[in-house]
Amino acid sequence: MENFSYQNPTKLIFGEGQLEALKKEVPQYGTKVLLVYGGGSIKRNGLYAQVQSILSELGADVTELGGVEPNPRLTSVQKGIRLSQENGVQFILAVGGGSVLDCAKAIAAGVKYEGDVWDIITSKVTATEALPIGSVLTLAATGSEMNNNSVITNWETNEKYGWSSPATYPQFSILDPVYTYTVPRDQTVYGMVDIMSHVFEQYFHHVPNTLLQDRYCESLLKTVIETAPKLINDLENYDHRATILYAGTMALNKTLGMGTRGEWSTHEIEHAVSAVYDIPHGGGLAILFPNWMKHVMNENIERFKQFAVRVFDIAAEGKTDRDIALEGIEALRQFWNSIGAPSRLADYGIGEDKLEVMADKAMTRGSLGNFKKLSKEDVVEIYRTSL
Repeated sequence: MENFSYQNPTKLIFGEGQLEALKKEVPQYGTKVLLVYGGGSIKRNGLYAQVQSILSELGADVTELGGVEPNPRLTSVQKGIRLSQENGVQFILAVGGGSVLDCAKAIAAGVKYEGDVWDIITSKVTATEALPIGSVLTLAATGSEMNNNSVITNWETNEKYGWSSPATYPQFSILDPVYTYTVPRDQTVYGMVDIMSHVFEQYFHHVPNTLLQDRYCESLLKTVIETAPKLINDLENYDHRATILYAGTMALNKTLGMGTRGEWSTHEIEHAVSAVYDIPHGGGLAILFPNWMKHVMNENIERFKQFAVRVFDIAAEGKTDRDIALEGIEALRQFWNSIGAPSRLADYGIGEDKLEVMADKAMTRGSLGNFKKLSKEDVVEIYRTSL
């Protein structure tokens, strides 16, 4: 494995009834709070009222930013920055899923930056400071609750970028599986696809001697595969929700990638699709990832064989390594189909007309990938095989 350093400052507070921890955590960061949330589900399930009650008990001066989009928009970030500056906000509390947290991180960094926050999002500059952030998570998917990553969309230019800063780790995150009960079946599926995709981006590499990292990745994948069919048929099962919620955190809190070199090209390729067509991120990944796998597997067929055998229990006897690898990829496709994930861009009404446009957007930062360096032509071919 490669040399590495690791630090994760986020305090994880997990389990039923842990919302009460807000009473201890919030006062450490100030009384002027920006409450960031999404489309209103937290009002329907009662979480909004519970959070507001606790903040009122603490004597907090609360400013609200609601309506954050599933693919959070630059306009929401800009609005949050203005509200924070106008009201002297000291602390940001994100209540929702990864999109809400991503927006909160961009606001937190943007408030402390004198220039245009888009400079940070496009990685022209790295944010060196940010307002402190806390979260109450309501969706298992992105892992944003315990990492410093964020993805923001500029809908005016159809650009969508991931970025990060050492300053944007949440100070704390509260994860109560009960608050994920009301997540609809399709969003639950997209979340599990996203979780598995995060593992894939850290699993497919060429770094030798990653025995423990590989087993971490494989056990997490097998846990999601085992739990997913049970969860989608019993959406209010605490144990299943808890397992997937914890899996989402561990998939992207940087534990799995220690000593390796991440891939992340499929995420960039999907970001270009959802920047143009505004489709669910998890849905796009379900379509694209198996096709990326087929496109690049000859770069390291042994790793794809290992994935097939260890994760999907593909029998190896009497088969070539390529056949085993292809069976593993097909097993992934069949698994995702079995839980209701899409398999073709046509499922979202996407045809050939903007493949070049999306490929150009995917390549904005130059060549993609570490497992295999991808050109624009490679990206167009992955899109084409995904139609």
